[in-house]
Amino acid sequence: MRNISSLSEINKFRHGLSGTIGLVPTMGALHDGHLSLIKQSNETCDHTIVSIFINPTQFSENEDLSSYPKTLEADLKLLKRLRVDAVFLPTNNTMYPTGYSTFVNENSLSKGLEGASRPNFFKGVITVVVKLFNIISPSHSFFGEKDAQQLQIIKKIVRDLNYSIDIVSCPIIREKTGLAMSSRNTYLSDESRKSAKIIYSALKHGVAMLDGGESNATIIQQAITSKIQSESSAKIDYVTISNKVSLEEIKGEVNCGVLISAAVYFDGVRLIDNISFP
Repeated sequence: MRNISSLSEINKFRHGLSGTIGLVPTMGALHDGHLSLIKQSNETCDHTIVSIFINPTQFSENEDLSSYPKTLEADLKLLKRLRVDAVFLPTNNTMYPTGYSTFVNENSLSKGLEGASRPNFFKGVITVVVKLFNIISPSHSFFGEKDAQQLQIIKKIVRDLNYSIDIVSCPIIREKTGLAMSSRNTYLSDESRKSAKIIYSALKHGVAMLDGGESNATIIQQAITSKIQSESSAKIDYVTISNKVSLEEIKGEVNCGVLISAAVYFDGVRLIDNISFP
């Protein structure tokens, strides 16, 4: 496994590879969710490149950029156990040199959900992903379904910008309690970690209501909200039922495939999760 930081070295390494190449973009603090993406890349592609870069442009001023978990040594040990050809470890200056002022945005799918709560988030995500695609030139790239809106947006920019890249979606990996795995889970106290399982439980309750014949999105949304609020330490950012394709919020009758999404704070830690129906 090669650890590569410079653009010239990653370009030289990339051009020495033949066959299919899977890219797994990460911000480090790796957990089993990330590892599942890497394993899927190994099964799908001839070569796998993992990037680790805490992307500053997707954080707002009041977010946790300075305290985001940094576990590079442990991450590299984990990756050595897998069939990873290279780890790309660019610096901030490599990705955003002095005077950098070019950003890529998406103006439809990114408006609601995370885009509404974090207005600069997707501009930063899309820009760094596009840059990684340009640097690595992968044949495939792997993203988790926990970030369902992000996944939809990445698929759209690949179509819109004519990239010849297969975007592979990988299932959410959960802790035993049902809590979706996230690097930010490390911020949680033991008590909040137990309490946070209510998010997935509430989302499943929404699916059960749909499965049982309830079709009013507002009623289902209110039921999910009430269930999450049964945990006194939970602070809801949003609970949304949206069209699975357009991501537009549904206020009336559900007559299409839906994505039920939630963002909830525990211990001041913002956790996101989602579930699809059918």
